[in-house]
Amino acid sequence: MALRLAEASGEKPSSDSLYRGEFLLKRPLLQALLPDPDDADARRVLLIDEIDRADEPFEAFLLELLSDFQVSIPEYGTVRAAHPPLVVMTSNRTREVHDALKRRCLYQWIGYPARDVELEIVAARAPEASRDVQAKAVAFVHRLRTLDLFKAPGVAETIDWCRALAALSVSELDPQSVQNTLGVLLKYQDDLARMDADTLAQCLTDARA
Repeated sequence: MALRLAEASGEKPSSDSLYRGEFLLKRPLLQALLPDPDDADARRVLLIDEIDRADEPFEAFLLELLSDFQVSIPEYGTVRAAHPPLVVMTSNRTREVHDALKRRCLYQWIGYPARDVELEIVAARAPEASRDVQAKAVAFVHRLRTLDLFKAPGVAETIDWCRALAALSVSELDPQSVQNTLGVLLKYQDDLARMDADTLAQCLTDARA
């Protein structure tokens, strides 16, 4: 629109007049470097979730941001953070990220939560399920995680399973109700095939114990 208006008035815009902040789309990475309009001294928090699902060019783009807390934009210039943001980056290890990116991070492994902690999470996120079903579901999922599965169910799957059980009015975990809803927990055919009747029954028994 600015170009059309300039052409209509007979102007010939220069690069300096075209590449200005008002024409720049400030997406999350750039926003994290800019000061908070409400508090210029506030420190931003940037969450980059599941970096392993991004492509390698995006990883390369992050190197400058994580090392110098700046972003270089061709024909616009370099945007530097007056107050470096706190950056939290997560990965599910679906692929290995580049060593150069790892060198710019402090590594912290986060495993599955303890049973009582997971039960508190499920109670808060799936209150429609009874407390008894929540407890038995969490115990069953913890037992599943001891098996050699391709993809063990996470906390999100436990929450979804409790919601599904509540929607189906399941008040007691039995082999049939678990078999009918197992696809909520396990997302790979090999894992589903491994859960034969005997294995499922044993997991239920161990969970109840």
